[in-house]
Amino acid sequence: MLRTPSGGTGSSGAAGAEGRLVSIGTVLNLLREEFPEVTISKIRFLEAEGLVEPRRTPSGYRKFSTDDVERLGHVLRMQRDHYLPLKVIREQLDALARGERVQLPAPAQPRDALGLLEAPEGPQEADGAPGGPEGRPAARIGRAELLATAGVTEGELVEWESYGLLCAHPDGGFDADSVTIARLVADLGGFGLEPRHLRAVKAAADREAGLIEQVVAPLRRHRNPQTRAHAEATAKELATLAVRLHAALVRAALHPRGQ
Repeated sequence: MLRTPSGGTGSSGAAGAEGRLVSIGTVLNLLREEFPEVTISKIRFLEAEGLVEPRRTPSGYRKFSTDDVERLGHVLRMQRDHYLPLKVIREQLDALARGERVQLPAPAQPRDALGLLEAPEGPQEADGAPGGPEGRPAARIGRAELLATAGVTEGELVEWESYGLLCAHPDGGFDADSVTIARLVADLGGFGLEPRHLRAVKAAADREAGLIEQVVAPLRRHRNPQTRAHAEATAKELATLAVRLHAALVRAALHPRGQ
């Protein structure tokens, strides 16, 4: 639970109420007890998205109430623990304001302070369940199921497809990984990263996949079924290592030498 400072006592009721309002810097310090990665830019972004509406002084400075701070904490908690897009969080907050009960999804996989998912130890489906027999990928899902499972709109999906972040098979179906990708893209959007910003990430993933393919391609062409099965296992292991290396490199780049 976030702890907010108690209000001071002014010469009038209005002054007392103003004393219970805090600056954005104080809000940042309060939130960082539970959310070390939060920034002032993040708080301003959530305000721009209509998830919190602080008061303004005549000089234009933001002043947050206790309810504002608790609301921000709820939004950040829903993103961190339940992996929800902002539009879904907004709908839930509106429902709570109407006195309705809200059913929360199961908590998502934990993320580190950078929002980087730890690579799974074995083949995983989008919901974290083990893959099919012998590590075969799960069956493809339809477009409507992808939208419902990921909690995104048709317009968002069309935009992501236009940037190559998601791609349907010729039969119109999507791989199970598409749900994870859609949720990640939506979550990054909550921090102001648009699909056009993620083209570099997609290009890097394609290059990494190309390197892995170079290693396993000779094994996949082998006549021996066991060798071809070994190729798939090798590809999964290399993908896991590549994801971990990528995460470590990003962390290292954010902490330059000498700091």
